[in-house]
Amino acid sequence: MKVEADLELCQGHAMCSLEAPDVFDVPERDTVRILMDDIPENLRGDVESAVRYCPTRALLIIED
Repeated sequence: MKVEADLELCQGHAMCSLEAPDVFDVPERDTVRILMDDIPENLRGDVESAVRYCPTRALLIIED
């Protein structure tokens, strides 16, 4: 599984980094950074929550 971010939509709310801090980082006053290319299965639930709770719908899960 991979995750992509639409940086045009991201407004830096950082909900993703609260839900999946091992996968997402949102520096202060910036947009999301994805910290992993391939997301391990044990983090799937966290990433799905991050995608679900993103207020701007800037995240997308890509299945391998």
